[in-house]
Amino acid sequence: MAYRAAVGRQSYVFADLKTLLAKATPLRSGDQLAGLAAGSMEEMMAARMALADLPLRTFLDEALIPYEEDEVTRLIVDSHDAAAFKLIASLTVGGFRDWLCSDAATTPVLARLAPGITPEMAAAVSKLMRNQDLILVARKCRVVTRFRNTLGLPGAMAVRLQPNHPTDDVAGILASTMDGLSYGCGDAVIGINPASDSMSTIGDLLRLLDALIARFEIPTQACVLTHVTSSVALIEQGVPVDLVFQSVAGTQAANASFGVTLALLQEGLEAGRSLKRGTVGDNVMYFETGQGAALSANAHHGVDQQTVEARAYAVCRAYEPLLVNTVVGFIGPEYLYDGKQIIRAGLEDHFCGKLMGVPMGCDICYTNHAEADQDDMDTLLTLLGTAGVNFIMGIPGADDVMLNYQSTSFHDQLYIREVLGLKRAPEFEAWLRRMDITDPAGKLSAGQGGQALLAAMQDRAA
Repeated sequence: MAYRAAVGRQSYVFADLKTLLAKATPLRSGDQLAGLAAGSMEEMMAARMALADLPLRTFLDEALIPYEEDEVTRLIVDSHDAAAFKLIASLTVGGFRDWLCSDAATTPVLARLAPGITPEMAAAVSKLMRNQDLILVARKCRVVTRFRNTLGLPGAMAVRLQPNHPTDDVAGILASTMDGLSYGCGDAVIGINPASDSMSTIGDLLRLLDALIARFEIPTQACVLTHVTSSVALIEQGVPVDLVFQSVAGTQAANASFGVTLALLQEGLEAGRSLKRGTVGDNVMYFETGQGAALSANAHHGVDQQTVEARAYAVCRAYEPLLVNTVVGFIGPEYLYDGKQIIRAGLEDHFCGKLMGVPMGCDICYTNHAEADQDDMDTLLTLLGTAGVNFIMGIPGADDVMLNYQSTSFHDQLYIREVLGLKRAPEFEAWLRRMDITDPAGKLSAGQGGQALLAAMQDRAA
């Protein structure tokens, strides 16, 4: 079905729904690379006008990727909650935007609505929203998850402590971990991107983190970000696995490029839960996504990168994850060219995920060849903190020495906590206080807690 709109005397025709969505998307280099972007601002505005008048029900009738060809489409269609959708079933995309920004869209109402929102609906409405709209609505969406602590509570923001090392050196990993804990980071997860794919090395790292958490009774979880099949194999070997990790995307073909299927993710979920390692909950999955992943695998089916990214959240949602992380600027300027595009993408991803009921965090990051700098990351950090992001990254000096990209530092989370009054996970906050790392107000203590932790870890490394 074709869609039409006019701007001034110029009329525009959009051949189908995915073309309409692509042309309505704020400009980004990935869509230009794919030949999907609007050719002018006038065409973009015409597409948005046509999109605003489109009934939301259209997304239930017209699949962007055929049901018969794509298991992600089948997941989206088969899991759609028609009863939840009734609340907004009469609205157009433009009417949905207005309703979301109104006082009627409260936190409890949005939570009940989430299962009725398809990723295409979320992506579509985001294309009509200014940055402030994305922040306003996402802030009203709360997604709370639990494993050894409670994440996503109002007024709280967690941090993934990322102690990567280019050779997986134990002393280097422990030094970064100590540093991060002494700054109050690590309540989301202590998560290592291993330099090696050796099962022996990954098992050793998991045992290292497990021993650390047990020795100091830290109410957090560990993860070594290896392929889901490796996690399942390690679980079968009796290795202490807290969270099962996997990168995912929004199409079956893109997931195949990662070596995963929905059935394999279900296997990972069941394996992770079989260990019963959580103390306050059983959200055991950790997913990472990023705009451009499907396009880079030539698996986007002509769908714009932001809409494909939203479809990845439907995959995540099905497995009740503890954490979902959009690694927003990691793929590079071929997909998000500069700081402006990275900022917009981060706000879109967070909004779409939260609207769909997904516990969204964000790796606020960029590669060294992108037209971006740390000031841009400060801006996105401040905006996402205001929007209620569940977690961010904590990396020594904001410079990952193994993955070679720029992110947010241990100090950055102190800044946003001070400015916005954001707390940590309550169980982790209480532990920091017991360890004399923070004071009763949650600020870094003048006591000796950090030094005592360092000494103990130095003993462990020796």
